[in-house]
Amino acid sequence: MMIEQVRKEFPLLTETVNGNPLIYLDNAATTQKPIMVLDAIDAYYKTYNSNVHRGVHSLSMKATEAMENTRELVRSFLNAKRTQEIIFTSGTTAAINLVAYSYGRKVLQPGDEVLLSGLEHHSNIVPWQMICEEKGATIRIIPFNEKGELVLSELKHLITDKTKIVAVNHISNSLGTINDIKTIIEKAHQVDAKVLIDGAQAVAHLPVDVQALDCDFYCFSGHKLYGPTGVGILYGKEEILDAMPPFFGGGEMISCVTFEKTTYNELPFKFEAGTPNIVGNIALGTAIQFLNSYSWDDIIMHEEKLLEYLTVELLTIDELKIYGTADHKTSVVSFLVGDTHPYDVGVLLDKLGIAVRTGQHCTEPLMDHFGIPGTVRASLSIYNNKEDVDALISGLKKTLPMLL
Repeated sequence: MMIEQVRKEFPLLTETVNGNPLIYLDNAATTQKPIMVLDAIDAYYKTYNSNVHRGVHSLSMKATEAMENTRELVRSFLNAKRTQEIIFTSGTTAAINLVAYSYGRKVLQPGDEVLLSGLEHHSNIVPWQMICEEKGATIRIIPFNEKGELVLSELKHLITDKTKIVAVNHISNSLGTINDIKTIIEKAHQVDAKVLIDGAQAVAHLPVDVQALDCDFYCFSGHKLYGPTGVGILYGKEEILDAMPPFFGGGEMISCVTFEKTTYNELPFKFEAGTPNIVGNIALGTAIQFLNSYSWDDIIMHEEKLLEYLTVELLTIDELKIYGTADHKTSVVSFLVGDTHPYDVGVLLDKLGIAVRTGQHCTEPLMDHFGIPGTVRASLSIYNNKEDVDALISGLKKTLPMLL
């Protein structure tokens, strides 16, 4: 994989910030968009802007075909059995809320338990807290060690007949840990608990096969996969989705409406009320086509080598501590230097055109575990190179003396 050729696909990487070339290392928050995705958005609005599923005219049929083509691309991308198992959402957060308020509200009873991990994003904590409070259920937590690895030996105590739902991330957005979700899924299924996997940080970095994993739900956001914001995917096993009540009511999710009773549409439309983010869904398909043009072996090899290089170079800086040193991790390095505040480091790096993320990364319980206010997070993607890493290291060595 020729990285310089890859970089040419991303126009924003040629921009300057504060008079310096942009060094973009905030990919765990959102990735940049390749030309073909930008062109797909432009083409929709310029040549066939129309609503979907509701028109017999040519523009509507073209838009419908393009959006449904994305559904098939996602099905193949995740290796789901049928397109009926692919639900368009506005992102990972919406997908988790859909499962919590549809499946969770239906099955949870007082005394039941929902199992999360200590590495979760707020989006995979708060919806479960809300539904558990409503239903009288309890949340339990899989702990993690100082390397940022889940302590799976605790599952024998945590997963019981009271466990109805397990919701964990595939990859930690704060630490980069790749979790052993296969083991978690197998243990959960032994007590017939259903498992939701938050794949927001995973789908751009490693292949996902939902049939091989045997997860019940898997979700991700388009904007972390080189696609637009405001679009995402929920995968669910067909038999589970079929038995779930709709979460939103409105147009498209209905079969027949009278003032006395409404019957609901079939999958996947039962969960897609209202006009969808048509252009976003179409462009998500283009983003998947972009990613499919490279081999996973090449992507993984490039990102692993770059992660190793970044880690080694960061550790040449005095007083720097990395949080998250799991044996299996990818693309994220979170760190602090001495008693500097992460926000101050991020602001000074921005003056040099270097974009990193600072703060708690929507994982406040994780930061509380380490007793820190947050971290500086540098996150990598397919288009990053050694020069980006060198610029970060140079920027840190230039700015840190002002803070230490």
